[in-house]
Amino acid sequence: MSARLRPLAPAELDAGQRALYAEITGGPRAAGPQHFALTDDDGCLRGPFNAMLLSPGVGRALQDLGAAVRYRSGLGPRLRETAILVVAQAWDSAFERHAHEPVGAAAGLTDDELLALREGRDPGLSDPVERAAWTFTRALLDRSGALDEFAYEAARAALGERTLFELSTLVGYYSTLALQLRLFDAPA
Repeated sequence: MSARLRPLAPAELDAGQRALYAEITGGPRAAGPQHFALTDDDGCLRGPFNAMLLSPGVGRALQDLGAAVRYRSGLGPRLRETAILVVAQAWDSAFERHAHEPVGAAAGLTDDELLALREGRDPGLSDPVERAAWTFTRALLDRSGALDEFAYEAARAALGERTLFELSTLVGYYSTLALQLRLFDAPA
């Protein structure tokens, strides 16, 4: 299937779009090790970042939220990437898998853990904090009901309220991206 939203070329962007483009391509996503290209060969943003250019004010807020949950939260890399990959599996988001499986591997997730996350199976995490985060993330994404009091208290005891806030924000952010990727049929 082809993308519904054509790539927006840098030369055709208005001032607001150019400023957002510069923030995305010059921000922390571009500064670290690149596990996937932010732009295509023509300089067009890939994945959810292209769609953010449609509304620079909203796109800026969204990309800043993403930068905050990835680079300014207390979530450890393995925990964060595990949660992102749980969201990718729940939404069947090929782009998120493509973008974050290499990041997860670099963060220390094993091939077996990555495969289990891709397939929606228990990855057998031995670290109790990572395991609690995996359980909590799956519970948040369970569309059959709300997080019950027992599950909330278990997550709060294992993770603390700050981590619950940051992790639920991460789940919401990546779920938003997955929805937009689905809407615009963005290729992986």
